[in-house]
Amino acid sequence: MNLSEPCRAPDPAMEAAARARQACLTKPPGSLGALESAAIRLAALQGTPQPALDTVWISIFAGDHGVAAEGVSAFPQVVTGEMVRNFAGGGAAISVLARELGARLEVVNLGTVNDPGEIAGVRRAIIAASTANFCVEPAMTQAQLQAALDAGADSVRAARAAGAQLFVGGEMGIANTTAASALGCALLGESPASLSGAGTGLDAAGVAHKAQVIARALARHAAVDTPLERLRCLGGFEIAALAGAYVAAAQAGLPALVDGFISSVAALAAVRINPACRDWLLFSHRSQERGHARVLAALAAEPLIDLGLRLGEGSGAAIAVPLLRLACALHNRMATFEQAGVSGA
Repeated sequence: MNLSEPCRAPDPAMEAAARARQACLTKPPGSLGALESAAIRLAALQGTPQPALDTVWISIFAGDHGVAAEGVSAFPQVVTGEMVRNFAGGGAAISVLARELGARLEVVNLGTVNDPGEIAGVRRAIIAASTANFCVEPAMTQAQLQAALDAGADSVRAARAAGAQLFVGGEMGIANTTAASALGCALLGESPASLSGAGTGLDAAGVAHKAQVIARALARHAAVDTPLERLRCLGGFEIAALAGAYVAAAQAGLPALVDGFISSVAALAAVRINPACRDWLLFSHRSQERGHARVLAALAAEPLIDLGLRLGEGSGAAIAVPLLRLACALHNRMATFEQAGVSGA
């Protein structure tokens, strides 16, 4: 993919029309809060006065991390490959949510240390068994980074071909909160302690150790000074795939709903690489993971919900989809004051 290719522009005429319609609906102005804003935004992004989210595409990118060798996760690394099988088998949270939403779920295996092999419903886009340990060397080679970005763009192309009206990206990879925290620190100039959280369930000592590992990685790659190189040196295959997908979605004119901490760091990288893609990003929830609020602030993002989630997998984004669908339904189907014969303000 070409990261510098221009992104589509939202439709200002449709935004204005949607805003005018909201002002005429039988309710006090602004009384539906974020649902009004979401409907107006979707109208502009979809280029229609009647936005809809009937067709939702969810891509889960899975990849292992070399930094797991530093003991930064409460779970063993074999879990990544096992969860790929669970996603495809329908047993994971995101699998349940996708079924309930009637959404298309795509699982993309970018490389796991215990390769589960060919599985029905899993797209194999293997780059390597894992990234390198970024405390020692860059997480990815240039070719590996490009392959991960391309994998994300490929998912967006498939979503567009399927007529998707919304793209949701999710991730799976043991130690990926460490990678996301390290990348977030590099992009924001933050300290490891400020962005290092519990991840899969670390105790206070485990979180402190994670911060120390991240500090070593930041020192090792201190000379790296571009967003793309920071992504290459400190990210992961699934984080890069998400970043590639967000840019590709904006280039294709497909709204993308961002999940939690890891997905938001990928979104931050995408915006730093191609700032115009920010217009196409919607934010689903505020994660319980330490550091997510800081990343959301850097993106000027106002998420729809705050339920104390920190699962990943795209689960928080999937949970927010019904709210966006309701926002569209209210926008499209409520009566105006004139239609209902109700006196306006």
